[in-house]
Amino acid sequence: MTMTQQTLLLLLADSVLVLHVLFVAFVVVGLLAIYAGYFLQWQWVRHRTFRIIHLCAIGYVVVQAWFGIVCPLTTWEMALRAKAGADTYAGSFVQYWLQSLLYFTLPEWVFIVVYTLFGSLVLASWFVVRPNARFR
Repeated sequence: MTMTQQTLLLLLADSVLVLHVLFVAFVVVGLLAIYAGYFLQWQWVRHRTFRIIHLCAIGYVVVQAWFGIVCPLTTWEMALRAKAGADTYAGSFVQYWLQSLLYFTLPEWVFIVVYTLFGSLVLASWFVVRPNARFR
């Protein structure tokens, strides 16, 4: 493998990691925005499409956790790093810092509980901060 190919694979792996962090940020910041928007009367937090995508995103994470499925973004990132011949915990600046933010070493049941509780908060937001009715 040439240095250029290895660099490209690592760049792709870093891109997947950035996408993963953005997904997590969407789910977490999205919920904070929904509840803040309730108090600050932001109408955009009631946008039905946003709310459906947000609920589906955390629902997907909860289902993965309950069934012990590894996130496809994690699998894809690690496969790219392995193909590049890189250690999965060493590498670029972006990789190092984003992994520190995203990955924790805790028992699996802790993640299941946290994801389920967070998913429950998102589901509750449908009743506390009701999305706009669908247009007919």
